[in-house]
This record gives sequence, structure tokens and C-alpha cells, in this order.
Amino acid sequence: MNQTIDAIHHRRGLLITGLGGLALSFDIPLIRSSDGEVWSLLAVRSLCTFVVALLAWVVLNRFLGRKIALLPGKSGLAAGLFYGLGSFTFLLSVFNTATANVVFIVAFTSMFAAVLSWIFLKERPSNATLVTMAIMVFGVGLIVLDGLQSGGVFGDAMAVCSALLLASAITVSRASGKDMGLVPLATAIFPCILGYLLSPAEGLAIAHPGWIMFDGLVMIPLAFFCLATGPRYLSAPEVGMFYLLETILAPIWIGLVFSEVPTSQTLAGGAILILALVGHSVWQMRQRSASGVAPPIH
Repeated sequence: MNQTIDAIHHRRGLLITGLGGLALSFDIPLIRSSDGEVWSLLAVRSLCTFVVALLAWVVLNRFLGRKIALLPGKSGLAAGLFYGLGSFTFLLSVFNTATANVVFIVAFTSMFAAVLSWIFLKERPSNATLVTMAIMVFGVGLIVLDGLQSGGVFGDAMAVCSALLLASAITVSRASGKDMGLVPLATAIFPCILGYLLSPAEGLAIAHPGWIMFDGLVMIPLAFFCLATGPRYLSAPEVGMFYLLETILAPIWIGLVFSEVPTSQTLAGGAILILALVGHSVWQMRQRSASGVAPPIH
């Protein structure tokens, strides 16, 4: 009976987390489809996400009786600032380098998080993680080298910053032990304000605002909610696998819509990253299965 219930929960986790990864893969295509000035897009996308955070907070606290803070203390504010700066650098990377470069480099987030946890939380990575990190550094190196040759080095650098900032937010959240479920959405107000301040004096410049509003109101909140819910039913390595959906699918959507084809060197570096992450996740899942540890169901 318990095995049947576990199987149902596992399938539910796969469905929810898969939906989150799929939703996340449409972020960059929707940004590109909006055809706008970078700061205007940052302002509108972030404002829409912040509005959803407020609505979710009201529903959770007033109607569902769950007491969740938008910013749980100083740690919540610190994590929120990292998330906000990450959105800032992410938009800059989208506008200054190829989509494939962005998603492949941002996939390095998990390895950055492992390094930061090692330094600040004294959680030494396993030998398998260290090997994976070394392989991924080589893959990122290929992509950045390609950026140097093609003139996209600034965009690649912003993508690296995005990965580091997101990893910093994850590390702060992990260290605090607090519920940070609404923090990535609530702190979107920071990049929103920055985007409005830097946007053109004559007003927001977005040719197709419907796409960016749809991204901020629906796709980003859906992705964050599903990917944050996944760990209730799946192990961390399994959830991490679904983050790779953006890495794999976003360049495909961009290629279909905008005919943007990655260079062979970028594809080689991306393939190294994906294979390293998949191999690492599969190894972790086998280790977890062998130890008989199941993810908690809340």
C-alpha cells in the first residue's frame, strides 16, 4: 500500500516538476518575442511577477491560513537581493549573447551552489561532484572562448554572474532554513524599480507587451511554483534534472522562431555541460536509492 502511494506521489512530482521546467524554457523566447528595449522589458516582466507574488501571499495567508512571509527576515532580504540582481544580469545576457550561451552557462548554477556551500556552510562536495565541476568548467570555458571570438563576451560574463547570483541566493536560503517560497517573486520589485529608472525618458519601449506580460504573470510564477514544489515528492537530483529542460529546449524554441543557430563550439560546450549534469544526477539518484532514503512528503 505504501509503495503504491509512493509511486503516485513520485508520478505527481514528475508531472509538476516537468511542467515547471517546460514553463521555464519559454522565458527567453517570450522575452525575445516582446521585441523591446532591455530596461523596459526588465521593468514590466518584474512588475508582473511582483503582482503575482502579492496575490499569492494574500491567498495563502488570508484564505488558506498559511502564514508565509514575503521576506522572512534579513536572510530573506539578502536572498531577494541576489535574486533581483540575477534577473538584472540575466536580461543583460539575453540581449548581449546567443540564447544557447545563456542557458548553457546558467546551467552551471548548481555547481556554483556546491562551491558556495563548501566555503560558507562547510558542506564538502563529494568526489563525484568535484569531478563534475571540473568537467563543467571545461564546457563553460569552450562557450566563453567562443564568446570572445564572436564578440559576445559581455553577454557571457553576465550569464556567469546570473549563475553565481542565483547560487548565492540558494546558499543563503539553505543556510537560513526559512520558507523562501515567495522570495524570488516578491523581490522582483527591485529589478522592476531599476528597470523603470533606466528605461527611456519618453516611456517604456516594447513592441509587443503582451508577450512579456504573459511571461511575468503566468510562465515565470508557474515555473517557480512547480520547481519549488517538486522537492516535496522527488529527490534533489531528480528536480535538478528538470531544470535542464530550459537548457535543452530554449535554444530549440529560439532556433524555430528566430532561426538562431548556435555555433559548433557552443554546442560542444553545452553538450559537455548537459552530459556532466545528467551523469551527476543519475549517480546521485542511484546513491539515494541504494541508501533507501526517500524524499519527504509534506
